[in-house]
Amino acid sequence: MKILTKAEVQLQFEELANKIKTGQVFIHPTDTIYGISCNATNETSVKKVRDLKERQENPFSIWAPSIKWIEKNCVIDQEAKKWLKELPGPYTLILKLKNKKAISKNVNPGPDTIGVRIPNHWFSRVVEALGFPIITTSANKAGKPFMTNLEDLDSEMKMKVDFIIYEGEKKVRPSKIINLVKGNIKER
Repeated sequence: MKILTKAEVQLQFEELANKIKTGQVFIHPTDTIYGISCNATNETSVKKVRDLKERQENPFSIWAPSIKWIEKNCVIDQEAKKWLKELPGPYTLILKLKNKKAISKNVNPGPDTIGVRIPNHWFSRVVEALGFPIITTSANKAGKPFMTNLEDLDSEMKMKVDFIIYEGEKKVRPSKIINLVKGNIKER
C-alpha cells in the first residue's frame, strides 16, 4: 500500500486514473473527512469496499465527475436545481436515479436513489478528469469512528486498500445529507 501526496497524484495522474478505472480501492481526502473509494461502475470493486467497511446493505454515495453528469443521470426538479448550485460543497444530495446503468447495481441495493457529492476540494478535478463517478463513503468500518488522520485508520483497512492519498489531519465533520427524493427535503 502506497501513501501519496497531492503533488504525487498530479505527477502520476495517468497511472492512478488507470488503477482507479480498473478497480483498485483507495482512500482519499475530501472537503470534510477521508473517504474510501473505487470506480462506482465496477461491481467487483464496490463489493471490496462493502467487505472492507462491513456494510453489505446500506447505500453508498458517489462523487460525481460533474454537475452535467448528475443532470444526465438523476431526476432533477426545481428544488434539486437550487441545491446543485450549492455544489461543490459539503453536501450529499439524495436524488432519484434515472439511468441505472450509470453506476454499479450494488452501489445502492435498495431503492432507485443515489447520494451524490461534488466536494469543494482539489480532488474534484481528478474525478472530473476520470469522467466517471467514484464511491465516496467514510474510511471506517460500519459503526466505528471516521478517519481524520492516518492514526485513525483501521489497520485491516489500511492493509487492504491499494493506495492512500493523504494531506494531513482533517478537523471537520462529514457532509450534510439533503434528501430531495419525492420533493420531501430532509436535512440529516
